[in-house]
Amino acid sequence: MADTVRIKPEAHVSLTKIARAKHIPLVEALSHVIESYEREAMIRAMDAAYAALQEDPKAWAEELAERELWENAQAVDCLAAEEAEGK
Repeated sequence: MADTVRIKPEAHVSLTKIARAKHIPLVEALSHVIESYEREAMIRAMDAAYAALQEDPKAWAEELAERELWENAQAVDCLAAEEAEGK
């Protein structure tokens, strides 16, 4: 479905530059910009969540303990795989 979206002239110029630089249609450039914005928003939200987690000493200690469990499990899996291959 094609919709018309009004944007500021400056934004149109920027979007046109992106599209030309990547040799893609304007609508595809707009999709890329939106995806980048959403990805950046998600990363900022994750960063804020980790910052909040670090402010709670008990919760942060639990997080670190769980990470250690995962790291140890991964190491065991790697050793088992190496043994299975005969290394």
